[in-house]
Amino acid sequence: MLVPTRTPAVCVYRMKTSAHKEKTHIKKKVDLRGCFREAGTTLWLESATGRPIGLRFRVMATLNAIRKNHVTVAGNTNSGRTMLFAHGFGTDQTAWVDVAKAFLPDYRVILYDNVGAGKSDPEAFSPNKYDNLHAYADDLVAICEALTVRDAVLVGHSVSGIISVLAAIKEPRFFSRLVLLGASPRYRNDTHYHGGFEQVDLDALYGTMQTNYHAWASGFAPIAMANPERPQLANYFADSLRSIRPDIALAVMRVIMQSDHRADLARLDKPTLLIQSRMDMAVPLEVAQYLQRQIRGSQLAVVNASGHFPHISAPEVVIEAIQAFLRS
Repeated sequence: MLVPTRTPAVCVYRMKTSAHKEKTHIKKKVDLRGCFREAGTTLWLESATGRPIGLRFRVMATLNAIRKNHVTVAGNTNSGRTMLFAHGFGTDQTAWVDVAKAFLPDYRVILYDNVGAGKSDPEAFSPNKYDNLHAYADDLVAICEALTVRDAVLVGHSVSGIISVLAAIKEPRFFSRLVLLGASPRYRNDTHYHGGFEQVDLDALYGTMQTNYHAWASGFAPIAMANPERPQLANYFADSLRSIRPDIALAVMRVIMQSDHRADLARLDKPTLLIQSRMDMAVPLEVAQYLQRQIRGSQLAVVNASGHFPHISAPEVVIEAIQAFLRS
């Protein structure tokens, strides 16, 4: 569902002047409320002399975010409350279906795909731009701007947990509370910090992904998902992984696993719930406990679930934890 932006957007156009016969770049604030003009299209206006002037638009990110991130708006769109779900690596917005439906009657629910995943614009991914998590946080901020989000409950899984933290630091007005599910500020072990992985292990992981990505996806999915008695869950994750372009998957995995956002945690000033599975091969319990110590006033809920995807394998316990947090 496309929802028009309600804020003015900045556009840039070029105009060839008759006096100088040269191109002049002019930046002007234009009211584009309700408009989804595509970047690169031309708008014809009439000049003071009556001659038409073609304006070539480079529309800013607030107008492109809906299409770029395949944003979906559902639920009670007349509600004054908004809940926004951000997915983790290897999945897309469909990973939240079972959890999100519990909040549809009372919230405007926003879901989206990170660039490089799901049905996001395949042309939007650039390994140079998306070489850090701040770029993804900027996308999240742009979505909130486009949909006039204020004081939303932001739910982020895995890497999107940290992306959510960065977005809330950048633009705190958009969010009232955060729920971080299986999040980690750093995956690599460090002095007096247990992230769960040594660099040599990560190098081997990158090598395997590069050598035979599809075989890696088939082997990695059941380990990360756990719950072997329900193989359909691992099959879903494996299919989701295989839907990602291998070069994008490897680039994104490197950015995630090499990131370190421990220093950002103290800057977060929002009520925060940390949800952690009992057993998670990607994020040890020690990491969740570290987050609780570093994020002021945060709460930690260790739920009765196994694997890195409790919102898929045990959505009912995740829903219960979120609802209890919202009531508190």
